[in-house]
This record gives sequence, C-alpha cells and structure tokens, in this order.
Amino acid sequence: MATGHDNSRFSTAVYALARWCCYIGGTIMTALALMSVYSVSIRALGFRPVQGDFELVQIGCAIAVSLFLPWCQLKGGNIIVDFFTAKAAQRTQLRLDAIGALTVTLVLGILAWRTAAGAISIKAGGETSMLMGLPIWMAYAGMVPGLALGAVAGVVSAIEHWRKAAGGAAEDRGAANQSGNTSGSTT
Repeated sequence: MATGHDNSRFSTAVYALARWCCYIGGTIMTALALMSVYSVSIRALGFRPVQGDFELVQIGCAIAVSLFLPWCQLKGGNIIVDFFTAKAAQRTQLRLDAIGALTVTLVLGILAWRTAAGAISIKAGGETSMLMGLPIWMAYAGMVPGLALGAVAGVVSAIEHWRKAAGGAAEDRGAANQSGNTSGSTT
C-alpha cells in the first residue's frame, strides 16, 4: 500500500535522502548497462572485452539495489501477500502494514549491521576480486548506507500506516456520531 508522508522534518528528510539514493542507484545501473553493452559489442567485433566486467556488474548491482530499497519501502513498492487480509477492514490492513514495515526495519537494520561488520572483516583480511583486484570490502561498505536508510524508511512507513489507521478510526467515530445525530432529528 503506497504511503504519503506526514511532512514532518524527519519524514521529509528521509524521503529526500531516499530519492537521492535512487538517483545514485539509477546512475550506477545506467553506467553498468552502458559498460556491458560496450564490452559485449567490442567482444563481438573481435576485440578484447572490458576486463572484469562481470565483477563490476556484481559489485555495482549490489550497491544499486541496496540504494533502491529505501524508496521502495517509502512508496509501498514491496510485494505484499494479502490473500488472508484482503477482506479485512482497512484499519486492520493498515495496522498489519505497520507491523510489516517494522519487520522490514528489523531485517534491514540487521543486514546493515552485519554488512558493515563483514566489510570491516573483509578489509582486515585484504580480500580482493579475482580479475581486477578490487577490494571486496568496498562493495560491502557501499551497500550499508542503502540498507541503513531502508531500515529508517521502514520506521517512517510504520508511523505513516499507524497514523492512517488511527485517523481512520477517528473518521469512523465521526461518521457514526454524525449518522446518529441525523437519524434522531425530526426537523
């Protein structure tokens, strides 16, 4: 379920950062696509392809995908299996969406933490990619900001869903009070 943010400074900042992460991730993916087309094209013409192109694609895609996660969370772009809840009240669905967003927060928070720990460990070990000799820790470190911001975006989404559920409850009470007042009226 897509969410619209509450315009608090914090929420606005998270949306802005997530948008910039998307721009950066999109730029990375575009550069990787262009590099792949170039490498395949020159290989087809009988020239030597870009050395380690698949390593660059692996590293770049990992970083780009992590940068897309915050925006996806904020815009409700994750897959939702609502088979059992499709007929539930909207307020119930919103509360379940809030719980789901908190679950995303927990998972992405753990992933950010463990990815950062992995980057530190791999840097200490000096591990590099096979063909290009790129330090592998840089790929891990490049994924951490997107994962961490994704966790924060999960909190923002949870708050938005919970507020919508609470607002719906207030609207339901208001509608009930209004219908109660009009039904007893004789004028």
